[in-house]
Amino acid sequence: MFEALAQESLPAADEPMTLEAWAALPEDEPGELVDGLLVEEEMTNAVHEAMLARLTYILMGWAGTHGARVFGSGLKLAVRSDRGRIPDMSVYLAGAKRPPVEGPIRVPPSIVVEVVSSTPRDGRRDRIEKIDEYASFGIRWYWLVDPALETFEIFELNERGRYERVALATEGTMETIPGCEGLTLDVGALWAEAATVRAEGEAG
Repeated sequence: MFEALAQESLPAADEPMTLEAWAALPEDEPGELVDGLLVEEEMTNAVHEAMLARLTYILMGWAGTHGARVFGSGLKLAVRSDRGRIPDMSVYLAGAKRPPVEGPIRVPPSIVVEVVSSTPRDGRRDRIEKIDEYASFGIRWYWLVDPALETFEIFELNERGRYERVALATEGTMETIPGCEGLTLDVGALWAEAATVRAEGEAG
């Protein structure tokens, strides 16, 4: 049904698109919705995907015993009436309302995760554009993982509806992660894996 809607409703590149039509696009039509227009998603690379795979593995293991639900990249969030974003990972903690199976997601996740890609454009999108949009959407925690800078940042929504950075790690193990009791994260292992992926790529 949703694929049929996408085919019927897909406008020209310079014409506005509804959130429903955007959410119904098939998987081979990637992109986020910005001011009603479909724009290219970030350009990922092997390091980006390796970071995301490791984080998914860690969070999936923790979620299974803590009543949380983890979604990978592909969940389409209706962050505004004319904007739709696709985070690298979304987490709904125990007790949080779950998203619908189909259509644009208007239920804010408890946590969204973005792994910063290497291009300046994508870095700006994660650090400036999305941080404001996720805050206004009501997502409580925003994790920003930057393998190039080797920084792991956690932002929390404050009483004014703005994000404040509540955790920053560049090495070692994070033993206290806001909202995720019992979860630990070896940040140093993330950067070590990123270095290994780079070395393997250079070796060909």
